[in-house]
Amino acid sequence: MKLVLQLKEVTKRFGSFTAVDQLTLSIPEGEMFGFLGSNGAGKTTTFRMILNLLESTDGEITWRGKKITYADSDEIGYLPEERGLYPKLSVKEQLVYLAKLRGMAKADSVKALKTWLERFNITEYENKKVEELSKGNQQKIQFISAVLHNPRLLILDEPFSGLDPVNVEMLKQAVIDLKNAGTSIIFSSHRMEHVEELCRFLCIMKQGKPVVEGDLVEIKRSFRKKNITIAADYDLRFLKETAGVIKYQETQQGCRLQIASAEDAPTVWKQLTDKGFVSKFEVEEPTLNDIFIEKAGESYA
Repeated sequence: MKLVLQLKEVTKRFGSFTAVDQLTLSIPEGEMFGFLGSNGAGKTTTFRMILNLLESTDGEITWRGKKITYADSDEIGYLPEERGLYPKLSVKEQLVYLAKLRGMAKADSVKALKTWLERFNITEYENKKVEELSKGNQQKIQFISAVLHNPRLLILDEPFSGLDPVNVEMLKQAVIDLKNAGTSIIFSSHRMEHVEELCRFLCIMKQGKPVVEGDLVEIKRSFRKKNITIAADYDLRFLKETAGVIKYQETQQGCRLQIASAEDAPTVWKQLTDKGFVSKFEVEEPTLNDIFIEKAGESYA
């Protein structure tokens, strides 16, 4: 597996405050890497150091084996959490201008923007001012501005915020297509299900340090706590007192349990025998949110 972006013991201090503390990460080529953490965990500071907008206090950041400089900006796309479009410019003027800053010829940028506008079903907005668009369509334009120049490294910070479910699916497919075309993507989102669906690798940050990092499948396998979904035709609240049960949550069909380890599942099953009809008993790997709560000490919301 080829690693194209590497951070080695990267630290960023602002006076006496350490925002990022000896962060070491490796981003594989052509993969989507989930980067998670609550507000203040160091995500945005890390993004800005990768983009060379901030200089690290210590450590090294390399892209394809070399330090990132302004000359590499043509290969990098960035969708910040804080949106930054020019409201008085038309969509076309804006996108052509931003593409020019990334080294694209006007003819190429016009052709590319028409393709993207058509893909997102917003061709009629090409000559409209950004301020005349809905927030959802502004978000699409912001996304297009980050990918119009076909970057090899793409950083997406909350790319789906403000979008309805239909448009979320539209942008998700665009992101998947970019990854399949070879773009390396760093993806940050508060929607855990999006990270689980899209990312093979991830890092969870807490107070500037990684608390979980690696292959998502392996992370889930190594996490001892498991979930059990049970559907039955009788009251299951007695399971709260069963050995190994950490958490009990009622559902319409029965309950959902979190157990300390997979070895506790037979104990739970034994408690159910001869008490009535059980239509479902399913042991599942922990969710990414379960892992985040365990490792970062809070829900990611």
